[in-house]
Formats: sequence, structure tokens, C-alpha cells
Amino acid sequence: MRLRALLYALPICLLAQVASSAQGEQAGSLTAMVLTGQNNHGWQVLSAHYETVLEATGLFEVDVVTSPPRGADMSGFAPDFASYDVVVIEYNGDDWPRRVQKSFERYMENGGGMVYAHAVNHTFTNWVAFNEMMGIGGWGGRDEAAGPYVKYRDGQMVLDHRPGHAGECVDAHAFSVVTRETDHPIMRGLPPVWLHGTDELYSNQRGPAKNMTILATAYSDPAREAHWGVETHGTGEHEPMVYTIGYGQGRVFGTAMGHVDGGAEVGSGPWPAIDCEGFITLIQRGAEWAATGDVTQPVPDTFPTATDVSLR
Repeated sequence: MRLRALLYALPICLLAQVASSAQGEQAGSLTAMVLTGQNNHGWQVLSAHYETVLEATGLFEVDVVTSPPRGADMSGFAPDFASYDVVVIEYNGDDWPRRVQKSFERYMENGGGMVYAHAVNHTFTNWVAFNEMMGIGGWGGRDEAAGPYVKYRDGQMVLDHRPGHAGECVDAHAFSVVTRETDHPIMRGLPPVWLHGTDELYSNQRGPAKNMTILATAYSDPAREAHWGVETHGTGEHEPMVYTIGYGQGRVFGTAMGHVDGGAEVGSGPWPAIDCEGFITLIQRGAEWAATGDVTQPVPDTFPTATDVSLR
């Protein structure tokens, strides 16, 4: 009662200052680690991009943690996962030491948040827990032992247990992304269909798919040829592009989108796959959801439409 009376007595301008101060204390109150250092894609560009777009929300304070280079001594590599609300993995390389793996497993089991995109799904083929966190993956020698193919058919996720290798990719192009879970906090307010900037469209991903929800898909057109001279085409299926996974008490946001060529330098580009407003918005909202279980960010007015790509 005393506090309420005091607030009623405060001048309006002072109340505005109090409210502004409270908002300021909340800004940047979430902590994010971008963990990077090895990838067959352009990890320098991607890690800098993630730092920029997360800080642009005003919600995150971001640290970039870089591993030793490929083949180097990992004995001093010891990320402090527990100090962060969310860990953005931008890594595809040497196995982490077992103590680091166990530390990350504990972090996720105890309610941590994880975000990953694109080529990260190639990594850690033999780390069982990490593959459960990712839900699905590709390449890296994966086959039916890694889990079923994960498809979206007749309005639902389907597990296809056919044998075969994991991971294919048609030639890079702009493609339509279809929202499948309109009520999920990450997808709330996004258009039913939007055009993503030129990117590699992954298909035939497979994995444990435990506690996995497909949020959005893209059609792998059989008229398009695969990359790298492989004599295959698009699958003719709606492939998972955006998804969430529950692991212990932790939350994972993943997307198959987000290509940057290996060896790309910071400042190069533009890179339509990651400069796309749709991709940026998903990373921002996915990171907030992984950290908190909710999303407070509005969908930007510059979000792509069904017919037009929008690049930031």
C-alpha cells in the first residue's frame, strides 16, 4: 500500500523515467555464446553475422568463442556454457574433448538453449547426444544407423526408414518457405509462404528426430540438379527447413538454411542466404525462444513476401 501511494504521488515525467530505466535494465539481459572456429563453410562470416544480428535485437549480450584450428591441440579448449542463456553453434570440425562434450550435455539437460544452422548438421557424427540435440543431420558418413529420413507429408512429420546416405543438396536458388506451425512462438505472425534468398536447399536429412517439431518446410524440386556433380535431383518432397528439438530441459532451434562459401572473408558478399530478412528474423526469434521459451520480438515490416526476397 505504501509503494502504491508513492507511485500515485510521483509526477508523470518521473514515472516515465522509472519505466525507461526498467526497460534499460532489461535490454541486453540475455547472454549468448557464438561458438565457432572450424567449418567447411565460411565460419568467420557467419559468426560475425550472428553476433551482429543478435545484438541488433537489444536482447542479447554476445561473446564469440573460437576453438583451436583444425588438427590443433584442444586441451585448453573449455567453453563456459553454464554462463550463457543460449549457445549458437557455428562449428563443423574436429571432435571436442570428451570433457567438453559432457559439459555441453549437462548444460542442455539442465535447461540450456542451442541454435544451429546449415552445415553444422554435418558435424559430430559419432556423438550420440549431440545428434539427438540436432534432431536431423547430413553427410559425415551418416546412413540409416543415424536414424530415419525425416520428411513432411500430408500435413505431418514422417519418419522414413529406407536405407541410404544422409544429405543431398540441389543447386543454390531462391525458394519458398512454407510455415507449418503457425501457433509456435517462433513462427507466430510470419506469413504462410515467403521467398528465401538464394541458398542451398538441403534434403534427405536423417537422424533420431526425438522430441522434434517441424516449423517450416521447402519443396525440393526434382527438376533441379544436385550440387557437386552428383547425378541426382531434387527429391520431390517437402523437406524440413526450420524445426525445434527438446533435449532434457533444454530447447534447440535449428534450420537447414544459411549457406556461406568456405573461405569467405568478413565484409565479402552480399550473401543472400544469411542476409535474407527471413533468415535473420528466424535466428533472432529462434535464439530468444531457445533462451527463454517465448518470443517477444515483432515480425519486421521488411519480412519477405511470397513473391519477393528481402535482403538486409
